[in-house]
Amino acid sequence: MKERLAKILANAGVASRRRSEELIAAGKITVNGKVAAVGEKFDADVDEIYVDGRKLTFEEEKVYYLLNKPKGYISTAKDERNRKTVVSLLPQDCRIYPIGRLDNNTEGLLLLTNDGELTNFLIHPKYEVEKTYVAKVAGEITEDKLKILREGVALEDGVTAPAKVRILEETGKLELTIHEGKNREVRRMLAAVGLDVLALKRTHFAGLTLKGVARGKYRKLTNEEVRALYERFADSGYRRRRGGNDGGDNGG
Repeated sequence: MKERLAKILANAGVASRRRSEELIAAGKITVNGKVAAVGEKFDADVDEIYVDGRKLTFEEEKVYYLLNKPKGYISTAKDERNRKTVVSLLPQDCRIYPIGRLDNNTEGLLLLTNDGELTNFLIHPKYEVEKTYVAKVAGEITEDKLKILREGVALEDGVTAPAKVRILEETGKLELTIHEGKNREVRRMLAAVGLDVLALKRTHFAGLTLKGVARGKYRKLTNEEVRALYERFADSGYRRRRGGNDGGDNGG
């Protein structure tokens, strides 16, 4: 069955669909000896697909990691400026990439995998996957500011969806839950209501937490956790085609 090339690459764990389209546009993918174009469809069981000269295979075991990202690491697999990447904190036995992004100065929960299908589901806006952050802020936290955050903040790229917000007992800290993935969304939302972010940490994502994972450390997701992530999309008619592993987002 023919599918869009970007989807085939994502299913094989090469990268997310968006990143796969970038690789195609850059001329790094050839199919049957010819450079492929964005939007073309192929049959992965018939056509010979090469990524940077290496033949594409679907035999790689899917892996799923939960990382407690420290500050000072960028959320990518490689960096042309040789900055520290989140992938360098994990085992290098297979190609993996982060699901969504956390800014260099944002820490907390980040998932990494080679499962392109799961990545696409978790970052796709229509599934409204929730992400919770704890922000230490400077500035007066007022009911009016909380009301704006809860109703939607007008940013240069549109009004945000309503956020769940509560003040934590510790002075100057807020907990915010959002389901969008706008660039630096939480920081921009808070800045828009006059609150400067001093520190930002993602504590929850798609029902997962940082419990038991120290800063800079990671763990594999369990088979039960992977199944639970896929069950979130059962209403879409999707049924998982591959097995899990035997293990132990954006708005920041």
